[in-house]
Order: sequence, then C-alpha cells, then structure tokens
Amino acid sequence: MSKIGVHSFVWSAGSSKDELERTLVRSQDLGFNLVEFSYLDPQQVDVNWLSSRLRELGLEVAVSMGLPPEGDITSDDRSINANGEAILDRAVALVRDLGGSKLAGILSSAHGKQERPLTRRAWDTSVGTLSKVAARAKAAGVSLNLEIVNRFESNMLNTAAQGMAYIADTGASNVYLHLDTFHMNIEEADVGLAIRNAADKIGYVHIGESHRGYLGTGNIDFTTIFDALVAIGWNDYVTFESFSTTIVDKDLSLKTAIWRNLWNDNVALAKHARQFIELGLETARLKAELVKDAHLPLV
Repeated sequence: MSKIGVHSFVWSAGSSKDELERTLVRSQDLGFNLVEFSYLDPQQVDVNWLSSRLRELGLEVAVSMGLPPEGDITSDDRSINANGEAILDRAVALVRDLGGSKLAGILSSAHGKQERPLTRRAWDTSVGTLSKVAARAKAAGVSLNLEIVNRFESNMLNTAAQGMAYIADTGASNVYLHLDTFHMNIEEADVGLAIRNAADKIGYVHIGESHRGYLGTGNIDFTTIFDALVAIGWNDYVTFESFSTTIVDKDLSLKTAIWRNLWNDNVALAKHARQFIELGLETARLKAELVKDAHLPLV
C-alpha cells in the first residue's frame, strides 16, 4: 500500500478549529495517510488538540512553509538572518509538537521572485544558518526537507542537483530534498533521471500537475515519475498538492500565480488524485516486476 498525503489547501486555507477538523476528517475519509499543513501559528491554533486529533484519526502530519523576505537566511543583515533562523526554529517546534517528523518547503531562502542572481556569500550564509537549525531539529527528531522550486519562486535551489550540493555543504544528516513535480517539470533536464540521481537524498515528494489542477490533465509525464520512484525504492510519502483561487489565500495566490480556478469540487479532486497516485505507483511496480521476471517455460 502506498503512503499518500494531501495538502490542507485542497480543503481550506483557514485554521479555525472547525476548518482543521473538516480537513482531518475529509482526508481520512478519502483514504489519505498524511495531512500537510502550511505553517500554523501556535498562538492561533490549539496545537495539543490538533496533535490529539491526528493521533485519533491515525493520520501522519507534515508542515511546509516558505521563508518571508524579512526572514531570508541568505541575507547579510544580521537581524533578517536571525529572524529567519527563529522562524525555522518555531516551525521545527511545531512539527515536533504535532507529532510529525518532516518540515518541508522553501527553507533556504525567501519565497518569491528575486531581482538579482544569488551570490556565493549568500549561499554560504544560508548554509551556515540552516546547519545550526538542522542540529537543533535533529535533537527534536525532525528532518528539514528543502523544496526545489522554479526560478520564479527562488533564485537559489531550482534543481535537485543544486539541492544536493547545498545538503553536502551543510554536512547535516537530517537535511533532505523536497521534490515537487510541478517545479521539476519546469527546471529539470529530465525529471525521471533527476529523481534517480537524487535517490538517497530525497525526503519528501509533492505530486502536482503543470497547471496545478486535476492530475493527468496537464503536460507532466507522471508515468516516468512513478517509474523513477519505484526504481529508487521510494516507500515514503507522496503528497498531492493543488491550488485553486476558491481555496488558496490571497498572499500565496500572488506568490504562486494562481490566477484562475481549475476546480471547484475539492472532494472530487482529492478522490481522483488519491486513485491516480495509487494506480500510477501500482502500475510502475507491476512493470518493474515484469522486466525482472525471465518468464522461463514451465514444461
């Protein structure tokens, strides 16, 4: 059985107790094993209650986020850098307190289109700060999963190979790649080869279509992606992510350029995604078995 997650923004961009409860129940009802939340403010959310409900429903949890400009850890400004470090520490604590083990997203720089190329100094500044966060996260049982995003959302980690170089520079054993098919489809020379090349450094996977809507209705070659995940022996979570202006909050809509509605019925969308991913991975496994089986004559 595959481990399949769903991003909470499929259900709601809100964080009231009622909205969170609906997110959890709907996710469980449709057979998802994990719910991913964008960062939740512990002062606005009852973390103990949410952790308890996750356990009661048998759901795993992950948290994702993108650093804001005022928390960009590539910055030479010590106050900005320290703010980013504090934001990451709070996010690690949230993951721990929710009973999770994965913090994902754009953790190495600010989320958003940049107007200048990255410098080596900015790279080294980011690595130094994230390394300190990683040491504390390891003690909390939390991994940092660096999302590889397209050029319009970061000037830093746009390919899996860049992410692997960054991880090597941190020297940390709990820093991994967060790969997202939407972004990989834009930046990678070959998505399947990139997955295979990064095999032992992948910590989290997002499945999203080229236009952020229903899986299989865009131009992403999911067959190749599922084949690659099976080939590397991936047995961790694959999480469905999709945005529509009916759900996603205004700030994220602007950053990710969600200008149109690609769906209105989130139950139908999520049900389709769950089946699409399950069948895609199952088909890839069956193919892998066939190519290894000699099918010698029995008589």
